[in-house]
Amino acid sequence: MTVFQLKQFASHSAAAAVGAVRWNYDRAEIIADGIVHGLGVGFGLIAATVLIVLTGVFASTPEIVSVSIYAAGLLTMLGFSAAYNMWPVSPRKWWLRRFDHSAIYMLIAATYTPFMMQMHDRLLAMLLLGGVWGVAFIGIALKLFMPGRFDRLSILLYLAMGWSGLAAYDAVFTSLPKFTLWFVVAGGALYTLGVIFHTWRRLRFQNAIWHGFVLLGAACHYTAVMDLVLT
Repeated sequence: MTVFQLKQFASHSAAAAVGAVRWNYDRAEIIADGIVHGLGVGFGLIAATVLIVLTGVFASTPEIVSVSIYAAGLLTMLGFSAAYNMWPVSPRKWWLRRFDHSAIYMLIAATYTPFMMQMHDRLLAMLLLGGVWGVAFIGIALKLFMPGRFDRLSILLYLAMGWSGLAAYDAVFTSLPKFTLWFVVAGGALYTLGVIFHTWRRLRFQNAIWHGFVLLGAACHYTAVMDLVLT
């Protein structure tokens, strides 16, 4: 989730990164993106609080743990995205970029967690969940320790992780209520469609539009998790 484009870096240092930054957005675009992020963080905090409270009332202990992991992943992504995208160009912004991109891996794995905990085949569920989190930790390590590299590959990895549940369609999706399933798929579709705007650098307000799709996708997955809690 970038507010500026970063060229190839010969060095991983923050100073070198700042020297390679090219600002791409005018004031109106930055304000629009700030509004989107402000709404995301505000509604995210409210939604996560409501979800945790309802989970504590209606769900079992394992479900409370899995939903808490999901809520933590969602708030981490929203928080780092807002901090990174709104921060002025500086060495600190380069460091925030690492955490922002890492938080995407965390959100994908955290979102899968409550759904996989619903699977009837517990062994397969643990294997799939371990695989998703394993890939997430690898992606996070690459973003933290090799920033600025593999950015295009990361987009493909995000999408591959997001749709990896299709590899075990029968086991994963037959364990979910139909209402939940439709919102899971809708969220994935919105995230995927949003990537078009993420890569469409010449489009004005491209970054705000991309982040709008992120919020819509996150809202769909939140609705799916809420349905699991209340079903």
